[in-house]
Amino acid sequence: MKAENPSHTASPHNGPGDPVDVVIAWVDGSDPKLAQKRSRYSESKPVPVSSGAHPTRFASSNEIRYCVLSVLRFAPFVRNIFIVTDGQDPGLTGDLQKYFPERAGSVRIVDHTEIFDGYEEYLPTFNSISIANMIWRIRGLAENFVYFNDDTFLVRSITPGEWFIDGSPVMRGRWVPAARPRVVLDRMRKWFYRHLAGRPDYQPRASFHLGQWNAAALLGFRFRYFTNSHTPHPVGRSLVEDFFLKNDSLLRKNISFRFRDHSQFTFISLSNHLQLTDGNRNIARPAVVYLKPENRAPGYIDKKINLCESDPVIIYMCAQSLDQVEEKERMKLFSWLDGKLGL
Repeated sequence: MKAENPSHTASPHNGPGDPVDVVIAWVDGSDPKLAQKRSRYSESKPVPVSSGAHPTRFASSNEIRYCVLSVLRFAPFVRNIFIVTDGQDPGLTGDLQKYFPERAGSVRIVDHTEIFDGYEEYLPTFNSISIANMIWRIRGLAENFVYFNDDTFLVRSITPGEWFIDGSPVMRGRWVPAARPRVVLDRMRKWFYRHLAGRPDYQPRASFHLGQWNAAALLGFRFRYFTNSHTPHPVGRSLVEDFFLKNDSLLRKNISFRFRDHSQFTFISLSNHLQLTDGNRNIARPAVVYLKPENRAPGYIDKKINLCESDPVIIYMCAQSLDQVEEKERMKLFSWLDGKLGL
């Protein structure tokens, strides 16, 4: 892995020998209790699909199994894995006892009530942006931790240096121009729909890039911002903790939305831009194969698998919306992952 200018002065809060934890956000949308809870809030007022309320955002095709097992297989240096969820259990006990019995005690389920302790008025939440903003509050979380979505897997062995150099996070992504034109366009669209098109509840789409730009703009970036990819995200806990402790009202506003809102900033973008402001220049390419197989031509999954196998630079796969594809296509991917993980 190549990094830009990795020789900056590391934060006094961390060091190269510190433990590394992993945090995984997970939800099983097929759980009737959770679905009923979500519908009570989504039906109380109009919630656009763009807010992240669409069922596919909460669907689970057992990706969490491969996410956790891939970390244990390919990143054995990880100390603890925390699975953040809302009163649910991913049912990994059998796999852990079968394949990694010595590591079963290092995987812990963290309920939303733990990370929202003192902020209970914002629960329940169905907003991944809000949840991510609170993960630094996990009890016993290491200074150096890596945030995974449950649909992201490791596909080959890595060293701690893929995630932290001299104790500081490696940020995977690139610089892009400021998103001001998008912000202006959203404001114009909002005015049009609310005042001319008779849709007073209209909200602009809460896009992947807009949430990142909101974080960058908050920290004073004006002409460009660092956009992260669909990869695991290394985080230095102290910087984000210090920021939120000094800006509690800002944190409360950002987590007040039960579903995604276009005004929110994303946690990882905030962390990355805090790191950049602090002098961190550990920047690397994404090293990920992104897979979204819905409505793709035959051979799509085979092509992605072959890319992972043939390119030694690739260390991650992100497989989104697997609930939207045929069972045989999912099984093709999972069978390949079974082989990679030695299951």
